[in-house]
Amino acid sequence: MTRAATISQPTEPDARAEALVAAYARAGYRRVLPALIQPAEPFLDLSGEEIRQRMFLTSDRHGKELCLRPDFTIAVSRDYLASADAGRATGFCYLGPIFRQGDDGPNEFLQAGAESFGRSDTAAADAEMLALGLEAAAAFGVPTPEIRMGDVGLFTALVESLDLAPAWKRRLVKDFNRAGRLERDLDVLAVNAGAANAEYEGVLAAMARSEPKAAQALVIDLLSIAGINAIGGRSIEEIADRFLEQAALGAQASLPRELVLLIERFLWITGNPGKVAADLRALAKDANLKLDAAVELFESRTQLLAARGVDTGRIHFSTRFFIGLDYYTGFEFRLHDDRHDAPLVAGGRYDKLLSRLGSPTPIPAVGFGVWIERLAASGRPA
Repeated sequence: MTRAATISQPTEPDARAEALVAAYARAGYRRVLPALIQPAEPFLDLSGEEIRQRMFLTSDRHGKELCLRPDFTIAVSRDYLASADAGRATGFCYLGPIFRQGDDGPNEFLQAGAESFGRSDTAAADAEMLALGLEAAAAFGVPTPEIRMGDVGLFTALVESLDLAPAWKRRLVKDFNRAGRLERDLDVLAVNAGAANAEYEGVLAAMARSEPKAAQALVIDLLSIAGINAIGGRSIEEIADRFLEQAALGAQASLPRELVLLIERFLWITGNPGKVAADLRALAKDANLKLDAAVELFESRTQLLAARGVDTGRIHFSTRFFIGLDYYTGFEFRLHDDRHDAPLVAGGRYDKLLSRLGSPTPIPAVGFGVWIERLAASGRPA
């Protein structure tokens, strides 16, 4: 395994953890426990290469890279897709160890949680996840944790409403979940960075507007003529795709200042859900943006949370909030207390994850994880 490290002895679930998962099972979430040894590729591909330095990696006798389970969401999703339930509305819960290398402290953590696949009632499923997360905190003696919330879907809706090249839209949404990258993108778009490539600007713009398959075929032919078959482990097709993406980005290297300011105005919206909804509607009206569907989903979720007894006035929502995992596509949340910077409970919506894991059809999904040791240390003793 990479990096010499001492793996702590397994932490035995206390009675509250077992009772918590039993409650999820009674609510219709089937208890599962995915394999401890997992293929590393899905975690590296979907969580970002940054997670590599946190994982315990090894390989099988054929050279396939494996890891100790660093996360339950991807592991449960893979098992769901391999089961007879794939595509059906199904919920799962779990309790067991995950393994992540840290700079100091333990490398093994006990985690509980729930994952819900295939539900079409998006707002209701989102509200249920946060409500179940709050019940977990209460069960461990943390009745009023700080609730931090965001929504990648709102940012996606904003970007889709803007006059941007498709490649820039994909880039901005992808970089939303990565600290510092969105700000760098906006810096690039705020200035005319295309001057240095002015002599190629017409060609780049034409390629950006062309039919994708035809453009890829042209680039592959040109690379083949030049005798290029692979670079740094990338195939000629991957090189062509990367070149076309950069061509599309280069063809629109700047934006009118007012559009950059509009994005920045969106990213400064914060407060409780009622205030945020009003601010979003005001922004959409001022800029003539089509955000109605995204805001209505946001408001429906808030109403359903209130119906579940959640004090929505305690929720701190920020349009720039992110958890930092590439596969989140919508609602995200974290529960905190004043003793830990790290979350006690965290989760959100990941509607594209199942497709990226191989599902032939899109499957909506949402879930959360509970950090048992953190909750036990924060709450009242059992």
